[in-house]
Amino acid sequence: MAEIRQDKTPEPEMDSKSLYREEIFTDRKIGTIRRLVPVKDDGATDTSRATIYVGEAQIMTPMGTLPLNFEIPAQSMQEAISKFGPATKRAIEQAMQELKELRRQASSSIVIPQAGAAAIGPGPGGLPGGGKIKLP
Repeated sequence: MAEIRQDKTPEPEMDSKSLYREEIFTDRKIGTIRRLVPVKDDGATDTSRATIYVGEAQIMTPMGTLPLNFEIPAQSMQEAISKFGPATKRAIEQAMQELKELRRQASSSIVIPQAGAAAIGPGPGGLPGGGKIKLP
C-alpha cells in the first residue's frame, strides 16, 4: 500500500518580481552597508524599483554580541554612508527598548499554581489537579 504524504509544507519558490543584487561595503571598523539593487529575472537592473541600503553593526552586551540590521533611508551610497551613524544609534535604542520590554515581561510572568495542583489525585487531604482533563 502506498503511503499518503501528510506533509502540507509548501514548496519554497523565489519571487522573480522581487529580486535584488546584493553589494557589500565595509570600513572593517564600524560596520557594513549592503546595497540591494533591484533586478529583473534576467539579471538586468530594474529601474522601476528603488535601491535599498541596509546597515549592519554589532554591539556588546553582558550576554555577548548582539547583531543589528537596519534600513538606511538613502538615495545614494554617499547618503547611506553619512546616515549610517544616526541609523545605528536608532537601531541600538530600539534594541535596548526591546530588551527592556522582554525583561519586564519575564519578570512579570510569575506562575502561581492553582490550589491543590500539587496533589497526586483526590483523596484524604488532596484535591484534584487544576487541569481540564478529568479521569473517570
